[in-house]
Amino acid sequence: MINLSTLDYVLIISFFLITLFIGIYVSKKSGKNSTEFFLSGRNMPWWLLGVSMVATTFSTDTPNFVTDIVRKDGVSSNWMWWAFLITGLLTVFVYAKLWRKSNVKTDIEFYELRYGGKPAKFLRGFRALYLGFLFNIFAMAGVTLAAIKIGSIMLGLQPWETIIYAGTVTVIFSALGGFKGVVYTDFILFFTAMVGAIGAAYYLVNLPEIGGIEALITHENVVDKLSILPDFNNTEAIITLLVIPLAVQWWSSWYPGSEPGGGGYIAQRMLAAKDENHAIGATFFFNIMHYALRPWPWILVALASLIVFPDIASIQEAFPNISESKLGDDLAYSAMLTKLPSGLLGLVLASLIAAYMSTISTHLNWGSSYIVNDFYKQHVKKNASEKHLVAVGRISTILLMVFSALFALYLQNAKQLFDIIIMFGAGTGLIFILRWFWWRINAWSEISAMTVSGVISLIFSSESISNLFFGHEGFFPIWAKLPVIVFITTAIWILFTFITKPEKQEVLIKFYNKTQPGGPGWIPVLEKVKDNKIILEENKNWNVPSGILAMLLGCILIYSCLFTTGYWIYGEYKLAIITSLLVIISAFLLIRTWKKIKTDVL
Repeated sequence: MINLSTLDYVLIISFFLITLFIGIYVSKKSGKNSTEFFLSGRNMPWWLLGVSMVATTFSTDTPNFVTDIVRKDGVSSNWMWWAFLITGLLTVFVYAKLWRKSNVKTDIEFYELRYGGKPAKFLRGFRALYLGFLFNIFAMAGVTLAAIKIGSIMLGLQPWETIIYAGTVTVIFSALGGFKGVVYTDFILFFTAMVGAIGAAYYLVNLPEIGGIEALITHENVVDKLSILPDFNNTEAIITLLVIPLAVQWWSSWYPGSEPGGGGYIAQRMLAAKDENHAIGATFFFNIMHYALRPWPWILVALASLIVFPDIASIQEAFPNISESKLGDDLAYSAMLTKLPSGLLGLVLASLIAAYMSTISTHLNWGSSYIVNDFYKQHVKKNASEKHLVAVGRISTILLMVFSALFALYLQNAKQLFDIIIMFGAGTGLIFILRWFWWRINAWSEISAMTVSGVISLIFSSESISNLFFGHEGFFPIWAKLPVIVFITTAIWILFTFITKPEKQEVLIKFYNKTQPGGPGWIPVLEKVKDNKIILEENKNWNVPSGILAMLLGCILIYSCLFTTGYWIYGEYKLAIITSLLVIISAFLLIRTWKKIKTDVL
């Protein structure tokens, strides 16, 4: 436990008060109707939404998660989530404008735009509860678990105390301010969190026991953890950390904030944008910040922790009051922060509170939007007034907070949750990518994929069954678990697609005319419409190929930025110059390609 100075308390309390003020200030306008409460009237600029996306994914569990995997498997282990950049940029250059054109209130409402009949209605209602309630609680529980660990190590708080103090303020401003309050506070939270993370990394790397960046990267505990790429002599590491994430995981798995084809709270922000260009600009800014720049302060603290706390036993020795059920490598991040001086300590604690509040408030508003717009309004009270819907939104916001806090008390580390979510979404991602461009996909495609993925993941989560099929004694190597689930799920949903009836022609025509996806996947519908002499607006300027090219160039640009930052930090200047040149070249080519897509974000 640390002793906070008066300055630290002033910084933290001021931050709480500013956040509450914003929530109260915008509450009247946010409460006008459900569109204001969940989308802020669809008039948000790209820069504000982009910052909000970054702030939202800057959660308290993220530095803990990064610390956990870096301490165990080195910097290269981050490829398990860096691979999702491909998904993110596909959303930027292909799907962002489609989402904005759809004009739905939530990405779940999309189901009754793209599909028809009872299956579409069931899918919309079920996914609203499945994602908005169940998965949302999982995600928030992981964030709350990290807050609990930070509170216990840095402030000596009991888990319930952390939940009460941080959760109460968050749920109040979320329930009052709605989406507008979330986005406005995210702007402050982003800068607070970034300054805190960078300030902490700089100070901790220069502690006397570490001795600066040069001493850090040459220390025996750290030197074998530095490589940004996995060891190419280690076949299993290459397959697990690079091949599977880049070849399979990014397109096949559903993960909050990195959904193939866009979705979740990222889609919510795209739907709130002024227009298509602002939606594209917001998501592109988010991907640059999220993957290229933000991870390095956390990585540096994780590497430094290997010197100060070389193993879990040393963490336990330094903090004997921590429950064994919460012990893990992820605690090292909070443990390092206890060494910060007064003032910076208050700022960093405020930044961690900011990270927590930003992520939780987003999940509360996003989950509540599903519950209200896609379940309550559709299945409980169809004629509910806008005032009534806002009230239900506020009540559901509070309930989501309560359930996620209770679940957080049973979790042990963030990696647990990451693995669970990845497995449960395995095999469903390809549908989210193709459903815009292939007319034959129907509601049963998604229902079968969702069901099979969940069932198989539950079966393989059993240790005895998993050991029977995977590992040294199984039929497949341990790294094959995700590809096997993806293959089975994909095969079954494709089978269901062809053995069930296609969507009705009027449903497909309505969807096509509204979103104009274009492409060869719609040719059978277009030809049939021409035969029947039905007027259908055909998209002749199909720019998806240019969008895919832009995605590839964007990946080169952002990954080059990631490598460049790392090489400058490591002092590997020749490599840094080479990757810097790659950044410049890819940026030039991306701008030219972007113009072909006929977008001008600024």
